[in-house]
Amino acid sequence: MIDVYGMSSPNVLKIVVALEELGLEYSFHHIDIVAGEQYEPAFVALNPMSKVPVIVDHQGIDGERYTVFESGAILIYLAEKAGKLIPQEPRARMDTIQWLVLQIANVGPTFGQHNHFLRFAPPGNDYAASRYRTLAGRVYDTLDKRLEVSTYLAGEDYTIADIATYPWAAMYHEAHGMRWDDHPHLRRWCDLIAQRPAVIKSIAIHDEITANDPALRPDRSPDGVDRLFGRGAYARK
Repeated sequence: MIDVYGMSSPNVLKIVVALEELGLEYSFHHIDIVAGEQYEPAFVALNPMSKVPVIVDHQGIDGERYTVFESGAILIYLAEKAGKLIPQEPRARMDTIQWLVLQIANVGPTFGQHNHFLRFAPPGNDYAASRYRTLAGRVYDTLDKRLEVSTYLAGEDYTIADIATYPWAAMYHEAHGMRWDDHPHLRRWCDLIAQRPAVIKSIAIHDEITANDPALRPDRSPDGVDRLFGRGAYARK
């Protein structure tokens, strides 16, 4: 059994997709980050950065309980555990890792920051908003150009690189004000992945998580918002 700790976010969704694709048994545990559960000692012991997702595999390395944090590391761990979704042939494996790291280093941080300044930041952040809008556009363009010449990000096979990137691109493309006509190959890829049974099931699970997520309630307290975004007293908690 694998315990998954998370809330509603693209990084959590990609772990659920991987677990469903790999057919691994898991149990989901919601972390209320508005209430500050991520700062409780028991959770900090799982992830010193107080962030989700985190998994605890009770039949982990050498059969012992093993904890993994950081979504990219979790995807590699799960793929290695199941022997699927990450190629063993050296070139294909390296291609997969490259595009996985591109998601971790560029897609997630850039889209996340753009989303923050677009939806949550108060007025007076025009420079930051413009910067991340430009960077997000470049990332979308890069993904589209790659998918013009490749069925999936790492090649002709579906891998953890696709699982890592799909929730971000599918969830935010229109919300970021991008036009699908400008990214037809990215849209083809999104539509292809959206048809996978494991993805359909995972999105339904994530929709339920989202519907019950205190972090998305409109009546969040200012203190709760600070906990959500790690601001003020919580920035170095």
